[in-house]
Amino acid sequence: MTDSTETTSSDETGRGFGASVDWRLASKTGSKLAPKGPSTSRYTFDAAFAELADASVRAEGPVRETTGLADGLPVPDAQIVDRSGWIDAAAASMKHLTGEGETSGGAAGGLGGVLGGKPAGLQAGAMLAFLSTAILGQYDPFTGENGTLLLVAPNIIAVERALRVSPSDFRLWVCLHEVTHRVQFSSAPWLGEYMRDSVSVLSESVDEPLTELAARVSGALKNRKESHRAEDAGILGLLRATQAPVQRDAIDRLLVLGTLLEGHADHVMDAVGPAVVPSVLQIRSAFDSRRRRKQNPLQRVIRALLGMDAKMAQYVRGKAFVDHVVGVVGMERFNTVWTDAGTLPLLDEIEHPDRWIARVLG
Repeated sequence: MTDSTETTSSDETGRGFGASVDWRLASKTGSKLAPKGPSTSRYTFDAAFAELADASVRAEGPVRETTGLADGLPVPDAQIVDRSGWIDAAAASMKHLTGEGETSGGAAGGLGGVLGGKPAGLQAGAMLAFLSTAILGQYDPFTGENGTLLLVAPNIIAVERALRVSPSDFRLWVCLHEVTHRVQFSSAPWLGEYMRDSVSVLSESVDEPLTELAARVSGALKNRKESHRAEDAGILGLLRATQAPVQRDAIDRLLVLGTLLEGHADHVMDAVGPAVVPSVLQIRSAFDSRRRRKQNPLQRVIRALLGMDAKMAQYVRGKAFVDHVVGVVGMERFNTVWTDAGTLPLLDEIEHPDRWIARVLG
């Protein structure tokens, strides 16, 4: 989960780099470039660390009760980190997800095949530095025995101050979102391999005539003017257009999965309600207003390049999908979505949830 410049999922941050990224260099570069965060006393920072660790445990019960998932499974401790800590974890996760060595070479798709090793590592480090200022929390299913829940303390402190909301309530609210991701992957362990397989498809090299690629790009540019879908806009739309059909399908699978995961987490964090987070309505209103605020021109360019606007749409569209389905069939029947890849929504079903209900639930 992130603030107004959002992008969270670990599968997002390395997409497009393919192989041949020096992730060790990316981590070092990102840590050097990342701002330190808001000024706080040692006491305030330590207190935030302690409260976030406690909130990550307290959130587990309401999330399991609301979702009906992960009953009886262990509750691992969260890792409370600063921005450099998140950068290190994100780089390690991407190295694991893409199956790379430190500086693996050879042919590769995406930017990695063009830039290779250290240049791509520098670029990835700059990107991680920027993202490290926005990430509030993240569940990484690819590290640790039970995955790793990360909470980025300086960013949480910065946002709760900017929103002028109760720090205790806001910290628990953030934890509800991230713990939901842990519950999702714990209840459906096949999700991790599904993500890894999709990313693997993206890194494969595909030989095809240049004329076919040019035709797809031309069509994408035309569609951008006519389409209102987030996945057709900006750099993401062009990325999809440059891929062969099998790789474009992999991108769509990751988009749909990310939309479902984020929408479900947003649904749960609000469904838990004021009994657990007394000021939840105030927090949601302030947080959504912050998401919608105008960015300066440079920020808008960076957001477009990193696909942040598409990520923003994932939260909104995903929550609308989950809200509708749960409202119609209830949470227990909605949980059929976690059965296997065949029960995940299709791209068009996100916009038309009744189609998913008809196809999957009959």
